[in-house]
Amino acid sequence: MSTPRPTVLFVCVHNAGRSQMAAGFLREIAGDAVEVFSGGTAPKESLNPIAVEAMAELGIDISENTPEKLTDDSVKQSDVVITMGCGDECPFYPGKRYEDWKLDDPAGQSLEKVRVIRDDIRTRVRQLLGSLNVKG
Repeated sequence: MSTPRPTVLFVCVHNAGRSQMAAGFLREIAGDAVEVFSGGTAPKESLNPIAVEAMAELGIDISENTPEKLTDDSVKQSDVVITMGCGDECPFYPGKRYEDWKLDDPAGQSLEKVRVIRDDIRTRVRQLLGSLNVKG
């Protein structure tokens, strides 16, 4: 009998940079072993092009992703909710595992600075997978 795969939700304000990069890494590293969602409390119209470029440097294409509005249902469906700077705007449900990742916002940053944020996110995603007992 197989165990259900964990569901992870990445949340940031605009769902255009940090949360999209984290979701891209988790999909790339874990494949189908984890279900991945992302959302924003105030989503932008499109992704941060510098975040897209930084991920493309590592062979991860997030260019077709679109920022999505965070919903209560997406939080309810998730086992783990990773917040990135949305503060009190993120809904809280008892029984969910929450982590708040303190990360700089890539909006308005240079490619060099976004690379540092990207690499920090990759490290955190790998640690998350280890805590979920998922091989990556």
